[in-house]
Amino acid sequence: MKKIILMLGILSSISIIPQTVLQKISPALETKLTSLNPEEKILVWIYFTDKGNSIESYYSNPQLVVSEKSLQRRAKVNSENLIDYNDLPLYQQYIQSIVDNGFQVKQKSRWLNAVSGYADRNTIEHILSFSFIKSIDEVKSFKKSEDELEFNQTETEKFLNSPQPEGVHSLNYGQSYTQLNQLQVPAVHDLGFDGSGVTICVMDAGFNNLAHVAFDSMNIIAMWDFVNGDPNVGDEGDMGTGSHGTNTLSVIGGYAPGNLIGPAYRSNYILAKTENTDSETPVEEDNWVAAIEWADSIGVDVTSTSLGYLEYDPPFTSYTWQDMNGNTAVITIAADLAVKKGIVVVNSAGNEGWRSTPNSLVAPADGDSVFAIGAVDASGTRVSFSSFGPTFDGRIKPDFMAMGSNVYAARSSGTTQYTYVSGTSFSCPLSAGVVALLLQANPNLTPIQLRTILRQTSSRSNTPDNFYGWGIIRALDALNEIAVPVELTSFTANYTGNSVELTWTTSTEKNNYGFEVQKRYDGEQYQSIAFINGNGTTTNRITYNYTDKDIKSNKIYYRLKQIDYNGDESYTAEVSVDIQFPENFILYQNFPNPFNPTTSLRYAIGSRQFVTLKVYDLLGREITTLVNEEKLPGVYDIEFNASKLSSGTYFYKLQAGDYSEIKKMILLK
Repeated sequence: MKKIILMLGILSSISIIPQTVLQKISPALETKLTSLNPEEKILVWIYFTDKGNSIESYYSNPQLVVSEKSLQRRAKVNSENLIDYNDLPLYQQYIQSIVDNGFQVKQKSRWLNAVSGYADRNTIEHILSFSFIKSIDEVKSFKKSEDELEFNQTETEKFLNSPQPEGVHSLNYGQSYTQLNQLQVPAVHDLGFDGSGVTICVMDAGFNNLAHVAFDSMNIIAMWDFVNGDPNVGDEGDMGTGSHGTNTLSVIGGYAPGNLIGPAYRSNYILAKTENTDSETPVEEDNWVAAIEWADSIGVDVTSTSLGYLEYDPPFTSYTWQDMNGNTAVITIAADLAVKKGIVVVNSAGNEGWRSTPNSLVAPADGDSVFAIGAVDASGTRVSFSSFGPTFDGRIKPDFMAMGSNVYAARSSGTTQYTYVSGTSFSCPLSAGVVALLLQANPNLTPIQLRTILRQTSSRSNTPDNFYGWGIIRALDALNEIAVPVELTSFTANYTGNSVELTWTTSTEKNNYGFEVQKRYDGEQYQSIAFINGNGTTTNRITYNYTDKDIKSNKIYYRLKQIDYNGDESYTAEVSVDIQFPENFILYQNFPNPFNPTTSLRYAIGSRQFVTLKVYDLLGREITTLVNEEKLPGVYDIEFNASKLSSGTYFYKLQAGDYSEIKKMILLK
């Protein structure tokens, strides 16, 4: 009887909320509130109606919202509108208002115009009355099953992974050869593609063994733990263990010749810990949404996620197979938004192949633009646990297949040990690595263009179905479908003698009109600084050079825009150069000395100063002023022509702030 009275009291509390306010609560949350204890807090999404009034400045200065690299990637899909409304920051006053009323913020989402966080029933009821609240819904949390298995090598597994033929490929893949060769990756590596210039974000349950030798050469540019709110993505002092992430990261980008090589072993990596394995509901969708928005702001090109969101044990609410329609799951909505911004989203199809429902997909694999990856074994046969389609609205899923049984990976303990792992968790990073290779070949490809190329070249391109999708990815065939008029084998920038020397080499050229050299500084857009003629069509190896003497900062970025005779364009990945400016002011001795009639005067500026450089005769009379302007830090050379002067001794004086120095030079005619 006491339980009945308590329930009636809770229902009475909900019923006094005005109907117009109740419409802001999702049915799932409304149901949950009826069984919630007064002091109990739950994790919810709070959606706002708008983003305030002061938003116009962001449209005119998009670099205030995301990085230059993100803007460059977005230009592939929408060059006119690099940012849109859902990119703008949340209105801080709205957030502060709900915090002042007891709401505890967990994550923020610009794309959804929402925050996630914790609140009790009274707080939710009070916040509902605010006019700027659009709606409130629960954050889906999931109890992850142990679908991905890590197990030791056996003689059977050794037999399944075919040995690499000697002398065929340029790299020694060890036991990882089978998983890569099935995708034609070694043949693509032989052509010089390794993922360079492409940024990949791996989102997983943490990465607890980055000391493994397979990661020694990995370029990790950013890390964040969205579970604990710190940059430590390992296990040290935090909730959650990262063995699974160690495995997946090594599969996509590890480099330990003779043991393990990932398809994209020279890509840049962003690591996001999004799952708390210590919790009863470790997979929370708001962590993933926050992570992909963060990666976008940095400039990610490809994401690889080996997590899936579907059902979990009571009393937690589930997504169902009917919700796998591309438009229901919050994580799916966010994934499709990412694709619209030029990000290739690669996700495990799921390990739910045993289900009797019409599909067994996990979000966000149901997304229209998401690359959902199923699993096959070494022979190319679908593994029984690999999730199947179609989506609820009838679309073919998965999209593609890769090896997900007995995949060779770095072990999560020890720095030199390896293991075999199984699950679509591992077919996903293999596929994402291939995407990086294709983007290296042509950085201008959009996610949809890449999907089309892969559909046309995968093993079941003519007979796709809901168990294999378009089949096993064939990286070399896909590469051959990409229009690459010029094969660039190298592009470097080196600072020497107060200038930057750019050098690039092509192995073949087809219809090549030439290269536009582009340059930018931090926070700026690319500007054209030179044009270098190409060599039309040739199979000869050609090396090009350009010297940039206009140095205004200690960090400079360069890229090339290759232009065909028919007007087609493509861009290289950017290269950067870090310049160490002198710490002090120095006036060097002229060279040559004695001279006739010209000599070079060199000076170094340690900080931004107004600089004068003047020449005087033996009586102290000013002959000429060579420099009279503000200069940035750097080393400068200027030529002095004394053709109109008589032989004799002259002096040159450098004045920069408080620094002053005079040196002597001799003109001999």
